[in-house]
Amino acid sequence: MTQTLRPFPAFATYPTQHCVTGSLKHIYDHHGHPISEEMLLGLGRGLGFVYFHFKDTDPFYGGRANHASPREEGLEKTAGRRTGVLVESHATTSPRVAETKLRELLDAGEPVLVYLDMGFLPYFDLPAGYHFGGHVVVVAGYDPETGQVLVADRDQELHPVDWDVLEKARGSEFKPFPPRHSWYTFDFAGARDPAPAEIAAAIDEVCRGMLSPPIANFGVPGIRKAIRETMRWPGVLAPDALRRTCFSTAMFIDRRGGTGGGIFRYLYARFLAEAAAITSEPRLAVLGTELTAIGDRWEEVAAAFSLAAQAGDPADLLTAAIRPMSDIADLEQDFWQRLGTVRPSP
Repeated sequence: MTQTLRPFPAFATYPTQHCVTGSLKHIYDHHGHPISEEMLLGLGRGLGFVYFHFKDTDPFYGGRANHASPREEGLEKTAGRRTGVLVESHATTSPRVAETKLRELLDAGEPVLVYLDMGFLPYFDLPAGYHFGGHVVVVAGYDPETGQVLVADRDQELHPVDWDVLEKARGSEFKPFPPRHSWYTFDFAGARDPAPAEIAAAIDEVCRGMLSPPIANFGVPGIRKAIRETMRWPGVLAPDALRRTCFSTAMFIDRRGGTGGGIFRYLYARFLAEAAAITSEPRLAVLGTELTAIGDRWEEVAAAFSLAAQAGDPADLLTAAIRPMSDIADLEQDFWQRLGTVRPSP
């Protein structure tokens, strides 16, 4: 790190669990409004399940919900709305515009939350050719003379990254999550603590998303679909793609992929404990311990997929990898039904 490449004044560094909630926490803390990742995930309706396999991409298991899209507000804005923070999203197809806007914010001393492809970041030890454009970091320092930035990711350290590498990562076109030069800005003028009624509404939204999703790829139906589809992988994936998919599936369940472990269930369980204190509803904390146990079952799945990725023929271990998932689907069905009946007092 050069003498001039330093973080912005008062920017704190610490390990985080999930790239989106961790980056949001960095922004909130920097602006004097400390909040936990767990609360951000919960308020942002960020817990879910998704399985998909689009053409020319690897199959994908995910534990997040409320990704920004024409139909979804996005975790960033939903959490902001429930904490009085005005959050605005920006995206452009022009690399020049994206670079200009980012430089303007950095020149003003403002840390910036950006989406990018983690496969281009030099500090990750990822398999050759691996790409994931849904990764989020905070650009927390900038040296216009050397053309380097400091990136706050999920670990303790700030990472120096060359500007051209950053822009390549922001403009990645790899599917299924091209980052599209996306970035967010924040107005904390009306920031406040979340109200109990907002926490209750956020919980209700997650329960409905898990039990009655718009399509069968999401929620509990998505878990059951993933079980069926996974057994078809050997017939539709080349050997290298099958191995890569087993590796990625494990990573996006356990902590390596930024889920906080247990495909986000551990984080959400801790949110329920915080919610119990704010809403004076102890049943939420009790249910949180149950969700932690479900997260433990998901960790079994991740470990089995990791073994499959290392096996001579991953197909031989797929049955073992998905074996716990039928129980998990039943457990989650029951859990979200019972959580949905808890109505904290406003």
